[in-house]
Amino acid sequence: MKKFLWVALAALVLTGCPSRPPEPTAPVTVEQQPQQPEPQPEPLPPITEPVPQPPKIQQLDWLGSVQPMVNQMLQADGVTAGSVLLLDSVKNNTNGSLSIGNATSALHQALASNKTFAVVPEAQLASARQTLGLSAEDSLGSRSKAIGLARIVNAQYVLYSAVSGDVKSPAMEMQLMLVQTGEIVWSGNGDVKY
Repeated sequence: MKKFLWVALAALVLTGCPSRPPEPTAPVTVEQQPQQPEPQPEPLPPITEPVPQPPKIQQLDWLGSVQPMVNQMLQADGVTAGSVLLLDSVKNNTNGSLSIGNATSALHQALASNKTFAVVPEAQLASARQTLGLSAEDSLGSRSKAIGLARIVNAQYVLYSAVSGDVKSPAMEMQLMLVQTGEIVWSGNGDVKY
């Protein structure tokens, strides 16, 4: 019998005989927060004003501005046909920035087909500047520089040009100087056109 008791006790321990009945478990409830709708971005108001256009950049009409003055100069008294002309680069004396290189090119273009002057080629002018130790940007505003350069290239005349005044409505002035005497034989001016 002892054996039986040990076997019964072992069976009880192994099967986990509860000493009291199990209590019913209550269902677990999780209290949920009411869902908030995600915030939506506010719609953009309709555009009521037209978007302004950027300002148009006005291009200066250099050729149209210099051609009338060149025509006047070619008909001036004291100008000898068949002479060599040294064309100085146009100076900017305005209160702002201008495309002066375009102005100088327009002068070359306006003088290209004339029968009065032979314009000193730019390559010859660059070589003569180098001989005198002048840089390409060096202005011939000094009459002595201009006369020295003109003599090296065998020019009889030098044409000076400058743009002055307000950059929004500039004016151009031109002077034709006789190299031998330094005399201004012609001068003219006019507005630069857009």
